[in-house]
Amino acid sequence: MTRKIPLSDIDLDNEEIEAVTNVLKSKWLSMGPVTEEFENKFKEYLNVKNAYAVNNCTAALHIAHKVLGIKEGDEVICPSLTFVATANSILYCGAKPVFADITSFDDFNISLDDILEKITPKTKAITLVHYAGYPCNMDAIMEIAEDYKLFVIEDAAHASGAKYKGKIAGTIGDVGCFSFFSNKNLSTGEGGMIVTNNDSLSEKIRITRSHGMTTLTWDRYKGHARSYDVIDMGFNYRGNEIMSALGQVQLKKLDKNNNRRKEIVDLYIKELKNIKEINLPFKDYKEKSSYHIMPILLSKEVSRNDFIDKLKENGIQTSIHYPPIHLFSYYKNKFGFKEGMLPKTEFVGEHEVTLPLYPTINKEDVKYVIENIKRVLE
Repeated sequence: MTRKIPLSDIDLDNEEIEAVTNVLKSKWLSMGPVTEEFENKFKEYLNVKNAYAVNNCTAALHIAHKVLGIKEGDEVICPSLTFVATANSILYCGAKPVFADITSFDDFNISLDDILEKITPKTKAITLVHYAGYPCNMDAIMEIAEDYKLFVIEDAAHASGAKYKGKIAGTIGDVGCFSFFSNKNLSTGEGGMIVTNNDSLSEKIRITRSHGMTTLTWDRYKGHARSYDVIDMGFNYRGNEIMSALGQVQLKKLDKNNNRRKEIVDLYIKELKNIKEINLPFKDYKEKSSYHIMPILLSKEVSRNDFIDKLKENGIQTSIHYPPIHLFSYYKNKFGFKEGMLPKTEFVGEHEVTLPLYPTINKEDVKYVIENIKRVLE
């Protein structure tokens, strides 16, 4: 019988079930004490001053751009090799995403040189992505931001637990945004967190997250307020108690599971590094990754579709990270973006394949994936 090896899987056990059951028994399901506790534990883990649970990372990114004053007529530099939410969150604020290429085929993070090329008088921020959980060159990016008086938003959707020179990814720029989607290293099904060390921004985030209201239902239930005012146009982006119950348990497992992911990535690299048809981005990476996904780059001589199909025939699920945003129909039609704008991004978009990676995969299954890759490329 053919094995079935998924692209990703979640480390869930009775502790998560018990935590969710306790929330259900409490009958308080919307944002309340469990969410507060999760926020406190997450900011303690990150060593950051302020953390707010939201319903997904897209909401976090939208809030981040809004509280930084990004508006119509502004430009924000970001990668195209990312999930579309990164760029959509800029559009939500009426601004224009300006796409920068990746660094190289060994480093899929945003190119410093191309950031500098794309800065104009309209540029207000850099929104970066720690691709696959490998932090960007934050020293250089923060230096560019300081020189040109730009904000820095970290899309840390892939990077829960990753570190850059001892600092946890997501805590270095002005605002950090995390995803707890079901395939993420810390998974609550849907959910996210927005963090900042800036107390002024923190208050804006708190207000924006929930309709621009000065107090919330939980505040009033505790007797801290009788009513509320609305002082800005906010959104309905709150986290909830079930998400936060799952999040607290998952946070306790995060470092152990990231270490397990590293073991799997090390095995992939050891066995695949000498195959001439494959390039392994980040294989010599020096900082601490979260090892969210395992990307490989096929040479142009290899048909990616055939490669994916043959692995699928043997029960191995793969994926693509990512189709470049600037080549999506909506973006081409709206902005006139064309092929050839970002050559390295576009090559990766055509030739990257993501292999199975999750903390509960066993080494025998990883070796099975490797054996099938070698067989397909013979």
